[in-house]
Amino acid sequence: MTETRDPVEAQVLPTPTGPLSLLTHEGVVVAAGFTADPHEMFVRLSPTLRALGLDVVDDLGQPARAVRDYLDGDLKALDTVEVAQPGTPTRQRLLEALRQVPPGVTVSYAELAERAGLPRTAARAAGGACAQNLIAPFVPCHRVLPSTGGFGGYYYGVPVKRWLLTHEGAVQS
Repeated sequence: MTETRDPVEAQVLPTPTGPLSLLTHEGVVVAAGFTADPHEMFVRLSPTLRALGLDVVDDLGQPARAVRDYLDGDLKALDTVEVAQPGTPTRQRLLEALRQVPPGVTVSYAELAERAGLPRTAARAAGGACAQNLIAPFVPCHRVLPSTGGFGGYYYGVPVKRWLLTHEGAVQS
């Protein structure tokens, strides 16, 4: 008997701030990002997942519904979706703490580290976790702002970050 492994599946969804590519494996979101090309996200996955191949599909089901619900105003809809991404135990703690930051709330990198049970001096590690986050906006790195003010950086550009924060009511347009 031969074991078959399902490929990574992708769907591109329209959003007011541009296309969002969603990638899942066996129903779990493994990558998401504001790009029209799911392959841009696929190449950032682990070699194990990349070896499974990529299939673009018409409907990923619940993860796609959660995105549509989020865009329609249910700001907690993305919280219901199972996600998985690689990382050290420290990075996993930071990503989990990030996922607990509610819509409409922003935190600094030092506050994120503190929420993860790490010393405030771990702000650099928090910044690294945000920079390497493969699952935006499900793992909401857009909710982290520099303590010095402004929006800071964002992998998909500050206009996307600003739109997400405005949509969630964290900033005025």
